[in-house]
Amino acid sequence: MSGKLTAVLRAYRLLSAAATPLVPLLLARRLKRGKEHRARLSERRGETRIERPVGALVWLHAASVGELASVLPLIGRIRSRGMNMLVTTGTVTSGGLAEQRLPRGVIHQFVPVDVPHFMRRFLGHWQPDLAMFVESDLWPNMMIETSLRGVPMILVNGRLSENSYRRWRYVPATIVNLLRRFDLCLASTPGDAERLSELGAPRVVTTGNLKLDVPAPAADSAKLAALSGAIGGRQVIAAASTHAGEDGFVIEAHARLRNHFPGLLTLIAPRHPERGQGVGKIATAAGLKARLRSRGELPDASTDIYVADTMGELGVIYRVAPAVFVGGSLVRHGGQNPIEAAKLGAAILHGPYVWNFAEIYSALDNVHGAELVTDADRLTAGFGAWLGNPDARAQVATTARATVDALGGALDRTLQSLDPYLMQLQLRQRAYNA
Repeated sequence: MSGKLTAVLRAYRLLSAAATPLVPLLLARRLKRGKEHRARLSERRGETRIERPVGALVWLHAASVGELASVLPLIGRIRSRGMNMLVTTGTVTSGGLAEQRLPRGVIHQFVPVDVPHFMRRFLGHWQPDLAMFVESDLWPNMMIETSLRGVPMILVNGRLSENSYRRWRYVPATIVNLLRRFDLCLASTPGDAERLSELGAPRVVTTGNLKLDVPAPAADSAKLAALSGAIGGRQVIAAASTHAGEDGFVIEAHARLRNHFPGLLTLIAPRHPERGQGVGKIATAAGLKARLRSRGELPDASTDIYVADTMGELGVIYRVAPAVFVGGSLVRHGGQNPIEAAKLGAAILHGPYVWNFAEIYSALDNVHGAELVTDADRLTAGFGAWLGNPDARAQVATTARATVDALGGALDRTLQSLDPYLMQLQLRQRAYNA
């Protein structure tokens, strides 16, 4: 069905195969930068010491933390049907999340580097009976080698941004060749479904965004109590998942607001925790006092900026800050996920660059469940308005939560679409167990 490989794909496969001897250098460099797990480097070459479970095996690939978090409920539902599952991811942080939150019995591996030899080794060992790829992490050798083995492939929570769509239009035969390898594409939004269909994907179904069905992030009760106690009765605002270039706007907003709201505390949770020290230096240069969570510090009475440079604690941040700027949106990144903040009752400010979650932000903005800001002035004004009018802020937060709740249901629709495949594998599993 996928047809002969295009010149672009043939060239990619030849070049990636030729680059195989360079992979150790690549992995060593990434290890030095903290982007690989030292004890598990062999998995990036398709090697493992874990035996394949007996019977049918479902393989699910999710690129990083966000993608894995979005499909945890789906993994749980599939595992509850007695299915063997293998989950692969590509980042150290996603490996940590997998260790903490994957259901018992689900195997986690780091995905091999996308060269043919490693992918063949990986597939030869695991021999999956069904492969599911989350959102848009589609590596050519991974897809080609999987389809050559006749493994049914399904795109789950499929996304294709307008920018990616335009880029793929320059090599239409190549993307058609890859997308036609899917048996089924479950799209996150109607816009994603339309773009996938136009680029040649077969059997596209809009099931909705699985991120909308993920429970609100939990919070460690002791950590929450400690931070709440340190804050006391101070007014609090927050900036979550910020990217380089945004922290300065937030710090400027704090500096301008603190004269009107004495005792104001601003929490900044950078998307990449390793930027924490840099954020603290920006605050210090602005004449503000900063403390870093990564050092085990809590804010004291003199703290202006509290940098939450730790992983997996947005559930704590959203519970103590009633007004939040969601980052990745005042710089051209595409915006971070606003759903968790909405579910935990935070009023949301965001910038104009939100194409990663365009439909959700549009739905929130249309009903005044979030507010668009375009620069430091608007950010300051937005926070200031809500600090001065808690009732207005609470109304925005209530509207956001109701909007996000109404958009849910993707998990059930996804499982309904997957059911014919899973039923076949369950029958096969029963035969193995008999």
